[in-house]
Amino acid sequence: MKKSIINYQPSFINYQPSTMYIIMPVKIKHLLLGILFLGVQINGLSQTAKKNLTIGVSFAKEIQSSVSKDGRLLLFFTQNPNVEPREMTWPYPWSPCYIFAKNFSDINLNKALVLNDFSDWTQSTEWSLDNIPEGEYYVQCVWYQNTDVANVNAPGNYFGEKQKVSVSDQLAINMTINQVIPERTIVENELARMVDFKSDTLSKWWGRPVSLKASVLLPSGYDANKEYAIRYNVAGYGGRYDRINRLLSDAAFMDWWNLPESPQVINVYLDGEGPFGDSYHMDSENSGPHGYALVYELILHIEKTYRGTNTAKNRFIDGCSTGGWVSLGLQLYYPDFFDGVFSYSPDAVDFENYQLIDIYKDQNAFINETGYLRPVMRDVSGEPWISMKDFVKYENVLGRSNTYLDSGGQFSAHAALYSPKGANGLPIPLFDPLTGKIDSEVAEYWKKYDFKIYLEENWETLGPKIAGKIYIWMGDMDHFYLNPATRSLDETFDNMVNPESDAMVSFSAMEGHCSMFSDRIVLEKIQEKLDEE
Repeated sequence: MKKSIINYQPSFINYQPSTMYIIMPVKIKHLLLGILFLGVQINGLSQTAKKNLTIGVSFAKEIQSSVSKDGRLLLFFTQNPNVEPREMTWPYPWSPCYIFAKNFSDINLNKALVLNDFSDWTQSTEWSLDNIPEGEYYVQCVWYQNTDVANVNAPGNYFGEKQKVSVSDQLAINMTINQVIPERTIVENELARMVDFKSDTLSKWWGRPVSLKASVLLPSGYDANKEYAIRYNVAGYGGRYDRINRLLSDAAFMDWWNLPESPQVINVYLDGEGPFGDSYHMDSENSGPHGYALVYELILHIEKTYRGTNTAKNRFIDGCSTGGWVSLGLQLYYPDFFDGVFSYSPDAVDFENYQLIDIYKDQNAFINETGYLRPVMRDVSGEPWISMKDFVKYENVLGRSNTYLDSGGQFSAHAALYSPKGANGLPIPLFDPLTGKIDSEVAEYWKKYDFKIYLEENWETLGPKIAGKIYIWMGDMDHFYLNPATRSLDETFDNMVNPESDAMVSFSAMEGHCSMFSDRIVLEKIQEKLDEE
């Protein structure tokens, strides 16, 4: 039988930067600031006849030597003066950013691009730049040239400063791309370390050097001659290894962490950045053997360097949102390698409940069986905020293929992980990027990462290996409708026999996405397990 659960007091803990499945401080700020400008956006947008709009984009001389002649130009328009437009890459309900994109090749860097025909541009909004509604906008451009990772704001891409423009019948906008997005860094601290490890496995698979990155937070009393328990944290979607900076800059956390009685556990912050978005640290036909590279290369390298042992005992893994799914998946698919998982608000763990979609029975991802647009996000009272169709529209504009399949967004990563590889080198989509029609053959292929199916088919051998190792938390008003899948998985655990499951699955009423996750809570749970030994 399952053990009883004691819920922690709720607090809206906000976790990783740039992640779809978590409302972080920056996104809360954007949402609140957006509310202030909602009236401006509604009342200030009066669509008129076709504009004589001309946009000039030039590249500053000082950067031209490192700029590629091939890339994707993205134009960002927002009416919110308090945000950086290029960072608004998903449809914030109260602070929309209108994105337009087009691929260019062999451009002349010494000559400005003159843009006045927008008929073949991909866009995130219903109106095009030919008939942009009148009003005041803050605009910014990005030159997306880094093809190693699918991220508009990845290091190595270039952008220009945001500027204010007023749209009328005739308008000329001139922008200069003059800044490079720098490499990420971590805050200097005696307990912090940076890991940049070349993976032979992934390098061979891709035919080019591929590195795996992570950051390490050592315990307060760290002694290189001792053996330690170790915790691997998987980020929420889009979270990178530099998220350690949030903890290093958190005085309350660091005051606690530096106490002698704080858990003497090594923390590792993994980074899954890849060519289709987050790799999910699992093997796939599209992104390559990331699971193998993590388990048999990166982790062994980190533990040889810092841990003093490489035994599975006291090797834990955790995460929230995408990190919740990945951490649970790694525990299930590598059951002997990890000694326990703490999974919070995981992505859909059962594809009969892929958010609000049953991928095995439903016909369309955008529209439900009654003809209504499916929501993809809500508040904790149940009020829908964003539709699946609008969300995917944003991903389509970010992708170099003009589809979500290489956007670097959440659904790009899902396609890369779950789907077979297509003849064009992209994942075969589960659903059409424009119509939402579901491909039932691809849905069958996704079953290999449907945790409910995986448990049912492998329980006889898997059950004993994960005994005492599973902890899952979910809010029953998850912002992204992830609770039905976790409910289904909980029922599956309950129905298991030979052996019976002792998985601890906890639900909290009226709690949202990742609202009860924090590094300290997980570390204290790990300490409780260590104290039981």
